[in-house]
Amino acid sequence: MPDHATDPHASMSSSPFDARRRAVSRLEASSGPLRDGYDVAMLDLDGVVYRGEDAIDHVAEALDAAIAAGVRLAYVTNNAARTPDAVVAKLRGLGMPTDDDSVVTSAQAAGRLVAGLVGPGARVLVVGGAGLVHAVEEHGLRPVESAEDDPDAVVQGFSPDLGWAQLAEGSYAVARGIPWVASNTDGSIPTARGFAPGNGTLVAAIATATGREPRVAGKPYPPLFDETVLRVGGSQPLVVGDRLDTDIEGANNVGADSLLVLTGVTDLDALVAAAPPTRPTYVAPDLRALAWPHPAVEVGPEAARCGRHSVLAVDGAVVADGAGVGADDHQGAVEVLRAAVALAWHRRDHVSGESTRRLDLGAIRAALEPWGVR
Repeated sequence: MPDHATDPHASMSSSPFDARRRAVSRLEASSGPLRDGYDVAMLDLDGVVYRGEDAIDHVAEALDAAIAAGVRLAYVTNNAARTPDAVVAKLRGLGMPTDDDSVVTSAQAAGRLVAGLVGPGARVLVVGGAGLVHAVEEHGLRPVESAEDDPDAVVQGFSPDLGWAQLAEGSYAVARGIPWVASNTDGSIPTARGFAPGNGTLVAAIATATGREPRVAGKPYPPLFDETVLRVGGSQPLVVGDRLDTDIEGANNVGADSLLVLTGVTDLDALVAAAPPTRPTYVAPDLRALAWPHPAVEVGPEAARCGRHSVLAVDGAVVADGAGVGADDHQGAVEVLRAAVALAWHRRDHVSGESTRRLDLGAIRAALEPWGVR
């Protein structure tokens, strides 16, 4: 009998997560290394592990240490363009510890989702690239390229080669009312030149043409998290990401703890302005924080203290009560960041008039300048 946690063809009748949506009001704490409380780290890729084609500093070492401490790694991405094997090859080329089956993509989640909506051997119109074709074939479905092939469903995901002709075929098929699954609806993707249109913009083109909306497999929705547990296993997951609206909101949607790192899309302003459904359980400058304690924060309307460090609210600004944090002071960086975020959230939630006010965080950025916090 196949192991349910690693069999890619296993079905899932219910989510392995708590599945109760979470709204975060405060940061959680860990007295020891953060990684000790979890058996699997579900890691986003771009912005957490690498930026474009380059590895983010210190990540490989941090992940090696996490594995040595007994944490299983799952690389979880909304990008449906590449096959898992291609992503594994990229990660190994960057020096990341990677098993053959440790990459889970939104294409795989979309393949399982569409397979549950149609019969074995059904024809599926693929509006996307090789990653989606592979995922459809994995479930015994037949990928087709035209609405004239009489598809039983449509599955759509990002591909840099996607053009008007493919979108038109998808529109013709979706307009017939057959099941339509999107790998994800990210509005943008990061590139070496900046942000470019993501799959969400391409999905919106078909939605506009047909007046329909798809089922979505990727973050922030549960199917990709369920897919990850099926393939990689784990009972105490920690979701690690750099985006509030996909990684962190997704973790909250399935009731999982999360760590937001400030090495990707989200900057300090966006983090402190986050509403409870998109707030992370933990925050850190980078992924090395898996190995560090995250002390509890004492917080009130005017000040917050975390470990050795305090921050204050002064005339619409949050300022550090002390010197900056050196590049080797790992614990200090976590403490200053946690105190600043906790104070900002507390003021937004409990102080009249602060919920929409933009706080001046220049002093916190200056204190954390050696850590690249934006």
